[in-house]
Amino acid sequence: MNVFVTGATGYIGSSVCAALQAAHHTVLGLARSDASEATLRARGITPYRGDIRHGESLVEAVQRTDAVIHAAYTNNDDAALADAEAVTAMLDAQRGTSKTFIYTSSVWVYGSRGDEKITSTTEIAPIPFAQWETVLEEHVLIAALDGIRSIVIRPSVVYGYGGGLPEMFIESAREMGAARYVGPGTNRWPLVHVDTLGVLYANALKYAPPSTTWVAAQGPSYRVLELAEAASIGAGTEGRTVSWDVEEARRELGSMVDGLVADQCVDASDTRAALHWTPTGPDALDDLRAGARTI
Repeated sequence: MNVFVTGATGYIGSSVCAALQAAHHTVLGLARSDASEATLRARGITPYRGDIRHGESLVEAVQRTDAVIHAAYTNNDDAALADAEAVTAMLDAQRGTSKTFIYTSSVWVYGSRGDEKITSTTEIAPIPFAQWETVLEEHVLIAALDGIRSIVIRPSVVYGYGGGLPEMFIESAREMGAARYVGPGTNRWPLVHVDTLGVLYANALKYAPPSTTWVAAQGPSYRVLELAEAASIGAGTEGRTVSWDVEEARRELGSMVDGLVADQCVDASDTRAALHWTPTGPDALDDLRAGARTI
């Protein structure tokens, strides 16, 4: 297939592109700058100049390809608006074509569930920070009625190469001499390595039925304090950690804090079986203890 990937130079998108290439797909990657174009060309990916903040700039790429994987994310106050515009423009360009559209959401749409096992079919109860993702999920899934093979993937906390949310622990350890986490640290994060997540997208492109959602997680959920300690070791600060008061963190990070203190246990066995996905890669604690690397 010819696949258009937004966020192609990003953390998740880079791994998605690599997995697609390994599966012998041709990748057209979104690039916003000359530097991004150069990065994609160096990876054997054809760059396409556009911007998810301007949905109309993406239409030609959608028309030129057989499938879209939307892995881009704008980390600012306009994220929801930009994502909605981009998704709407791309879906409109695919209507009636039977082409595939894969949307990246998150496990935060399930909310904090404690010991309850979360699966792909668990009813959502999003934290406020993820509410806009649920709106777009519905928009994407309903598009199946208009002849689009629409799919939603909900990654757990992504790690690997010193990136993802665990990067917060690494950075604070280096800056403060201790890895800082929010709250008491007893809540659990489900996790997935960025490389094996990329493989899941490639598998979803091949196997996922239309109008389906899939949760992505590997291994056990770990308590945040355990992850912070491991990151501190990897950063060279001997496992030292420090708790950040929830309300103090909220003043700086806003409603994202609700995700950081969410307690979740994910069972992705349905995803593994249906999409023929066998997660690989290092355990999260081992990866963090080994130290941060760049992707």
